[in-house]
Amino acid sequence: MKNETIEIAFDLEAEIREIAAACRVPEAKARPAAQLLIEGNTIPFIARYRKERTGGLDEAALRAIEDAIQYFRELAERKATVLKTIHEQGRLDEPLRNRILACRDKKELEELYLPFKPKRRTRATIARQRGLEPLAGFLKRQVNSGAGREEVLRPYINPGQDVPDGESALRGACDIVAEDWADNAEIRAVVREAMQQGLLASAVRREWAEKPSKFEMYYDHREPLAKVPSHRYLAMRRGESEEVLRVGIEMDQEAVIRRVAGRLVTNPSFLFRRELLDTAADCCQRLLLPSVEAALLGEMKDTADEEAIQVFSQNLRELLLAPPAGQRVVMGIDPGFRTGCKVAVVDATGKFLENATIYPTPPHNKTKEAAEIILKLVARHHVELIAVGTGTASRETDAFVASLLGSGGRLAKVSVNEAGASVYSASDVARAEFPDLDLTVRGAISIARRLQDPLAELVKIDPKSIGVGQYQHDVNQTKLRKALDREVESCVNLVGVDLNTASAQLLSYVSGIGPKLADGILQHRNAHGAFASREGLLSVPRLGSKAFQQSAGFLRVRDGGQPLDNSAVHPESYPIVSRMAKALGTTPESLIGNAAVKRLDPRQFVDERAGLPTIEDILRELEKPGRDPRREFRVPKFADGVHELADLREGMILEGVVTNVTRFGAFVDVGVHQDGLIHISELDHRFINDPSEVVAVGDIVRVKVLQADTQRGRISLSRKQALS
Repeated sequence: MKNETIEIAFDLEAEIREIAAACRVPEAKARPAAQLLIEGNTIPFIARYRKERTGGLDEAALRAIEDAIQYFRELAERKATVLKTIHEQGRLDEPLRNRILACRDKKELEELYLPFKPKRRTRATIARQRGLEPLAGFLKRQVNSGAGREEVLRPYINPGQDVPDGESALRGACDIVAEDWADNAEIRAVVREAMQQGLLASAVRREWAEKPSKFEMYYDHREPLAKVPSHRYLAMRRGESEEVLRVGIEMDQEAVIRRVAGRLVTNPSFLFRRELLDTAADCCQRLLLPSVEAALLGEMKDTADEEAIQVFSQNLRELLLAPPAGQRVVMGIDPGFRTGCKVAVVDATGKFLENATIYPTPPHNKTKEAAEIILKLVARHHVELIAVGTGTASRETDAFVASLLGSGGRLAKVSVNEAGASVYSASDVARAEFPDLDLTVRGAISIARRLQDPLAELVKIDPKSIGVGQYQHDVNQTKLRKALDREVESCVNLVGVDLNTASAQLLSYVSGIGPKLADGILQHRNAHGAFASREGLLSVPRLGSKAFQQSAGFLRVRDGGQPLDNSAVHPESYPIVSRMAKALGTTPESLIGNAAVKRLDPRQFVDERAGLPTIEDILRELEKPGRDPRREFRVPKFADGVHELADLREGMILEGVVTNVTRFGAFVDVGVHQDGLIHISELDHRFINDPSEVVAVGDIVRVKVLQADTQRGRISLSRKQALS
């Protein structure tokens, strides 16, 4: 019996109703979507090319379904572990087995498991080892036996087991009772309900009481637990982790103890009633309150993590899909003081051309020599844009370039967020690309390329290093990694990838490919030259028909033998395009970019493989093939004479670029190398719940300066007051 194997397999059909309900998706859509995911299809592929089967579910719904499948798989595995553990203890009866099997929630499952969970050595386990469990059972039953106190306790006195007298036996038995009560799901629910009505409180640690810090607003802070915003809780946790604050839940503990005791100690004439009342208090103070508090704060952390990850993901998406400057010759400048500014020029395709080092900033101040070098590089390579990084010495470097352009230059200057450039510069990827170049030169190249095509360059960097998150280092790192990888994958496949110019990092995010196949594609490209068609992918070792199906529609081959290879039309739909061409009496090639496709009735081409959504997608793609979904590139116009915080004046109307969006507002670069904050209340004339309703990272916005605090380095801005 004890060796019985307990296995619980994930059953999609048994769980589909729960999955659909959790994702708020009709079962008729959730079932085929889940089946497609289980079969190994990627979310971008399903969302784009299997709309008929899912009823047009978007990527967000498909992600939710994928997460729900994973949740119920993990729940099934955990049930098997719990059942096996309880079974091996010889305590698994049929009612408990059925309750566990019927459980649909991980937290509920853990509550059921709690009384059986192996524990570390506690006061109760020691008491059990001393043979006091029967006495504990007598106390919990609260039924007098007719015997007196000494008579009840005498059988449990055992000096050899360190139970020298009756009172020692009673104390040990009460420890067992306290632990059993603390494991009782109903009692835990009572404490939980009371605690949820409490206050989240933070207090400064003694050693920080007289010191200023970024957590000063939380030195003595209280607010209802149920109303604490996620970003504020994460800030308080950060203060706690940095040992500046203490954070906990405040409540009326005495009221909770009275309530718990009233439910547990039910016989007013029981011989040991007073001891049980004391045990109920001990159970609450020593076991229940700390345990439930930890659970509630853990749940708050999970919720806060989800919101922070959502904010990070949304900002990352906007940054990745920022308007590309496109195929223009760009000069990238990585600012610096003592070691100078590293300058690198890349051609319209991102190929490195030349680099130099200039010293226009303190302590050197060689502005004349620096200007000569810049102008020579501009003339030699026909530079069209200058990208200035936003790191150390950026203010001084930016002012130098501005003065250079102001003296008759025809170039446009753009500030480029260089967050993560140093991470890229020191990476294996950068070393492989530019083995003979200095780290800082690689950084300048990355800054230039970010302006040309943010997506293609930023995929080379760990998303956490890009600098658009909210407490990204405090949240669950596994969940963050998964969310950010999904966002990068979504953006890459939305835009599409040039098969013959893409880096391995960019290719690795293409649906169905991944890092190993991406390396294989590059090796094949290096050995055999450019791919002449999408079909050529099938000659790449270990790239089979499934990977081809998942990836082909997102890859582009320019100037190949098949013009449709440079569009989002999937190869499986090429025969449909041939039928369309035949209907118009022309060739498939002539349909590309041809407005004549508007005359076609999409319903005429629906068949058993392709439904109306697919046909309509094909027609849209034929009309505007290879269209880039990103916004048009525009250079923000920073105000003349405004280069640092001291130049700002209350009431100024400025143009700036949104650099980060949080739950409480948006940060904007107005050209003074210190982002200003637009509080959520100043974003729009109408009430908004989420700043992302009106702004996104990369947006160019007009703002009004409300306050510029040079001492604290803070800028308050208003968007709504600048709207006209």
